[in-house]
Amino acid sequence: MEKNQTKKQSAYAAAGVDIDEMDRGLAKIKADVKSTKTPGVLSDIGRFGGLFQSPGRDRILVGSTDGVGTKLKIAHMAGIHDTVGEDLVNHCVNDILTQGATPLFFLDYLGTSKLDATVFAQVIAGFCRGCRRNGLALLGGETAEMPGLYPPTGEYDVCGTIVGEVSKRDLVTGEDIREGDMLIGLPSTGLQTNGYSLARKIVFEMAGKKLSDLVPGTKTTFQKALLAVHGSFLKPVLAVRAAGVKLLGMAHITGGGLKDNVPRMLPKGVDAVFDCSSWKVPPIFRFFREAGDVDAMEMYRVFNMGIGYVICVRPRQLKLAMETLEGASARPVVIGQITRGRGVTRLENVP
Repeated sequence: MEKNQTKKQSAYAAAGVDIDEMDRGLAKIKADVKSTKTPGVLSDIGRFGGLFQSPGRDRILVGSTDGVGTKLKIAHMAGIHDTVGEDLVNHCVNDILTQGATPLFFLDYLGTSKLDATVFAQVIAGFCRGCRRNGLALLGGETAEMPGLYPPTGEYDVCGTIVGEVSKRDLVTGEDIREGDMLIGLPSTGLQTNGYSLARKIVFEMAGKKLSDLVPGTKTTFQKALLAVHGSFLKPVLAVRAAGVKLLGMAHITGGGLKDNVPRMLPKGVDAVFDCSSWKVPPIFRFFREAGDVDAMEMYRVFNMGIGYVICVRPRQLKLAMETLEGASARPVVIGQITRGRGVTRLENVP
């Protein structure tokens, strides 16, 4: 082949799937993925399946799968791709944590119309950072280039699967929750990964705002507020358990807010009653309500309203739990109590 002769594009690339670009993307992430390796990992990435050491007798495996939702639209608008992976890892960690499980490994999926190796590497970097911070391994994943299915604008979708473990003794079921037990709230870092379809409509369509505009009443831009990383509650919760506090029930406040998520931990015969005046609602949620003319009760069902995680403990252990959480810089707030009822969330003093 002459020096000035260019290499012919493959038929597959011409159809929209560039295997060479995918190989370049995989080469970029290998070292980052290797940095998440934990003692249980028995294989490197690249095989058809990842290998992990079985946790042993009297251990229960807990698994969960989730996505980031339309927060990905904000990442695409901002051109920032190294946070959504961490969002997803933390989301999944928090989900299995509600049953007392600590994470073992994580598997990711990324689908797009046309793969960009640089963007791909940034997304995976977020996955790896989340895995390292939570002490779990990125064991493998799948990258799918599917022109015609995803929009041709460079947007992508991600989802993840997590597997964790918990001893039978530490399994949290909510079955022991009873009248008089106390509810502790841990603040969210923002929207976490839920409510973005309504948030985008309010911010960009109804209010006509730009990512560079400041959230009213703050010095924070909408870009920073909307892309704030979904926090992990693993370390403070493990600290509480290590302190000897019995974790009766826990809820990760995702889509459905306090109204729909807390009942998932409740046994029949009791309600969770929250005093909404006990914590300060972040300014961005107040903006959504005013600019979007959203009903107050709907706000507490669509958004987390500033509470990212709920822990239920016995009254006699409340002081120890609060002191431990404060020592873990989790900024806990006593936000409610368990009463007789029928297994629902009741909100009082809604501002």
